[in-house]
Amino acid sequence: MIDHMGSFRIFADRCEAGRWLAAHLPRERLRGPVLLALPRGGVPVGREIAAVLDAELDVLLVRKLGAPLNPELAFGAVASGGITVYNRDVMRQLGLDERDLDRVRERELAELRRRERVYRGSRPPPAVRDRSVILVDDGVATGATMEAAISAVRQLGPAEIIVAVPTAAADAAWRLRRLADGMVCAATPEPYIAVGAWYRSFPQLSDEEVVALLESASRERRERASGGDAPG
Repeated sequence: MIDHMGSFRIFADRCEAGRWLAAHLPRERLRGPVLLALPRGGVPVGREIAAVLDAELDVLLVRKLGAPLNPELAFGAVASGGITVYNRDVMRQLGLDERDLDRVRERELAELRRRERVYRGSRPPPAVRDRSVILVDDGVATGATMEAAISAVRQLGPAEIIVAVPTAAADAAWRLRRLADGMVCAATPEPYIAVGAWYRSFPQLSDEEVVALLESASRERRERASGGDAPG
């Protein structure tokens, strides 16, 4: 189990956070690593890691399920492949069952499918069987989104799943460490407040910016491979 955790850290931006994570991943033992970033905020973090590891970067589409009267409070998440993960503690606190949440789930599934078309087009998702999959986001509050990501990837037969996040709420980090094969996290501050509280610069990203980051990462990786094959 990989576990780098402190109690408090503020990053300049998502790029600095990605470089920190890249420096603390066990590069020597990764097996054909592939970075799967959770859009939108996980993509610039993942891009920095992928550049250091010279690894493939793609996205894993996951949508938070927000409580009907408080959309910022996640009671679960949906991921590509039809995976749904519920936070039973939150549901009990709100007195909700799955039937109460069908409308929210269907709305988020529609948005997930839209984003898949935008980010990937006709390009198939990367093969992950027998590879080290590094799941990346810019932070973890409730953990529901990352739990859904782990469940979705686990069904695809990876060699291992490593969660790489700059910060996480302590209780969410505890759950994720039990679900993943490894976790790298700079800090688990309490109270957690919100993901953006641990960055000096935390701008919202557009779909166009996410697509541009993915395309530039792919292009630069091809250029590195081409340069490596050229006679010196």
